[in-house]
Amino acid sequence: MDNLGWGEPGVYGGGVLRGAATPRIDALASEGMRLLNFNVEAQCVPSRASLMTGRYAVRSGNGSVPFFTSTYGLTKWEITLAEMLSSVGYQTGAFGKWHLGTLNKEISAKGEKRKPAENYAPPWEHNYDESFVTESAVSTYNPSIGKRYFNNPYYHNQVIATENLDGDDSKVIMDRVVPFIAKAIENNQPFLSVIWFHTPHEPVRAGLEYKRMYAEYSERKQNYYGAITAMDDQIGRLQSLLENLQIDEKTIIWFCSDNGPEGKEMSENLLGSTGGLKGRKRSLYSGGIGVPAFVKWPKKITPKSTTNFISSTLDYLPTIVDLLNISIPDDRPVDGVSLLPMIEGRETSRSQPLPFMYKGNAAWIERGLKYIYRDGDI
Repeated sequence: MDNLGWGEPGVYGGGVLRGAATPRIDALASEGMRLLNFNVEAQCVPSRASLMTGRYAVRSGNGSVPFFTSTYGLTKWEITLAEMLSSVGYQTGAFGKWHLGTLNKEISAKGEKRKPAENYAPPWEHNYDESFVTESAVSTYNPSIGKRYFNNPYYHNQVIATENLDGDDSKVIMDRVVPFIAKAIENNQPFLSVIWFHTPHEPVRAGLEYKRMYAEYSERKQNYYGAITAMDDQIGRLQSLLENLQIDEKTIIWFCSDNGPEGKEMSENLLGSTGGLKGRKRSLYSGGIGVPAFVKWPKKITPKSTTNFISSTLDYLPTIVDLLNISIPDDRPVDGVSLLPMIEGRETSRSQPLPFMYKGNAAWIERGLKYIYRDGDI
């Protein structure tokens, strides 16, 4: 989910009066645990890097500081979640918006300033067996049409995709996820599927059937709400697939956004809701780094449960590594913590603080307090 604000899913207080209808997301959240104090690393690229590595973005070359040779692509020395799981027999797949490096050494969606050769870091070079990704954002409807697609095509396993790119972008993505999961189960292999929808990042558009669901609203809202509900349907499709394959009881689903909604304030053109939290995307206040998140873990997590435990995208890798009893292959710092003790009721508070940094601004969360430094404060 790209730019989905804390207050947008219905289960977080959204719904058609404040946002889009999200019955499938709401149902999944109700079957698991909502993480009410979940944070991401500043925005988009750093958030994705922290999820993949369990490390602060500045360690992996994805921060906003000048002393890294790569400020966009994941550096080759990073060990990703996919690499860790591949080492114990998992099939790994990445789908949707990659945004952790260029996918072609000669072209980039951002042009020459992105330095495509220097920042070349596609998923197939980071231990993903299957991938269907764009470098950055595309339209949420007919994604292969429009200026966002220029030098920014979908790559399916290193090859530019040319078929099945029409209609809702979330469906286009899920059309590749479904066979990946089905094949893994057919081969009796565990799998990691990382699905990063473009919705509701600009340009936000919806198909006619979804726009009609919000006919009483403006054209802008029809597209915005319609695109989110279309994505919600594909999340429901994923759950149905797991049930049909009889693996839903064996599958852990993690859900979160990559940052708060776009813009300085909510308006007719910027509809994303923070649910009243201060700040938005690119802010280190809670509306920028606080996002909707939950984990569904059948037979492990009590349905309809919630927690105020301070958690982060940094914690995904340590939690999964802890669960599978995998050892980090070297002594590199891992900044996240395993959430397994919290899930099992053995811990009630985070064992180490959460720091954040973005373009000269910094924040620190510890023991329920947040400290913020803004460039020029000292």
